[in-house]
Amino acid sequence: MRSQPNSSYLSRRQMLKASGAGFGYLAFASLAQEAAARDAGLAPQSTHFPPRAKRVIFLTMNGGPSHVDLLDYKPTLNQGSGASSPIGRDRGGARLLGSPFRFAQHGESGQWMSELLPELATQSDELCVIRSMHTDLPNHSQAFLQMHCGSFQFVRPSVGAWTLYGLGSENTNLPGFVTLNPPSDNGGARNYGSGFLPAINQGTRVGTNQIPGFYAALLRRDQEPGPPLKNISNQNLSREQQRDQLDLIRSLNQRKLQRDVYHPEIEGAIESFELAFRMQDEVPDVLDLRAESESMFKLYGIGSGLPTDRFGRQCLLARRLVEAGVRFVEITAPVGWDHHFLLKDELAKSCLATDRPVAALLSDLKQRGLLDDTLVIWAGEFGRTPYAQSGTGRDHNNKGYSIWMAGGGVRRGLSYGATDEFGYEAVEKPVHIHDWHATILHLLGLDHERLTFNYGGRDFRLTDVYGNVATEILA
Repeated sequence: MRSQPNSSYLSRRQMLKASGAGFGYLAFASLAQEAAARDAGLAPQSTHFPPRAKRVIFLTMNGGPSHVDLLDYKPTLNQGSGASSPIGRDRGGARLLGSPFRFAQHGESGQWMSELLPELATQSDELCVIRSMHTDLPNHSQAFLQMHCGSFQFVRPSVGAWTLYGLGSENTNLPGFVTLNPPSDNGGARNYGSGFLPAINQGTRVGTNQIPGFYAALLRRDQEPGPPLKNISNQNLSREQQRDQLDLIRSLNQRKLQRDVYHPEIEGAIESFELAFRMQDEVPDVLDLRAESESMFKLYGIGSGLPTDRFGRQCLLARRLVEAGVRFVEITAPVGWDHHFLLKDELAKSCLATDRPVAALLSDLKQRGLLDDTLVIWAGEFGRTPYAQSGTGRDHNNKGYSIWMAGGGVRRGLSYGATDEFGYEAVEKPVHIHDWHATILHLLGLDHERLTFNYGGRDFRLTDVYGNVATEILA
């Protein structure tokens, strides 16, 4: 378990002090010693208590999905549609907007779900739907950063980086934290960064949502499948020559690190070079979807011209990555959820592109025996208002919204918490972002108050000085 800085510079400094190593002497004389120090940041770590989940797949719905149109059925809102809104910033001026979509109960659990999610509805008994989420601000960049890092005011490690730091990796030949197609806005790389944690814990970006052409090979079935992770192999040098080259670069970097004693940027460069070298052995196979059957493509909705093709490939890649030992995988949906206008049409498009792949992912993980110890999360940074904006859309709402989690030790078929009768504010068992982060770490066997890193003279944690585990959702 980790409750203090565990960067390899600590052991390096101790070795230098003990050995009296001179300015020109490399403290790590053997490759075996260096390999042990190099892998320290990714080696599996002991947890604070037995974990319920071993890995996480985070399905990020960038933009704020409308909970009152998807997961939070509000008959009172529907009945009052068109009336002056009694709640919200524009109370008395704005008009309530009832959902244009039908809701029904599904599964033995009777989960209420919108007609826009017919495929996910078949998995309703696997879901733990939290209908009482709330966060601090209704602005995209701040809320998105807080969802990922616990804070939007300062540069802080992301939840994926904290997970990798606390647990280590199950496969040191692969990045422990991978983010597929992250957005460049709303904080950009900070959402998968390592902050003050050792650099080895930051997310490895594969693809981007901002440049569709960059992902073209992934979109066409007749071309090389898998994200275009460039330069994964060296066509100019043999493995032995690469190893010699890296050893030389490492020795130069170590001399610099030896002089400075503490230099996280140099340490991060050493670790990233070594990880990239090891990745050559496994990454091409993991990202190659040609090994998958046609029936698997059909399950995920993968096929030329299908609206589910892009997100289906991302979800299938996420399954392959966690199956290969990646600890934390995040996918950003390739469609937006910021529906200020034309909600009826645009929300339907967003759901059409994602519903089938998400349901397929849950079904596939369950069939492979992976769902029990894989925590799957579906969440946006906030929800939408129950009153209309411009007559056809909804504004941002941070006071109450819905997310769901499945597998990984959460209770199946559970509806937890509630918003008011209009869906505006969490009123029953409210769950703040800090509570949610504390619960995620708890499911991974980590105590959010003990998983800390000393930086700038203070012990920092993902939840700052807040957060309570939502124990009622634990299986």
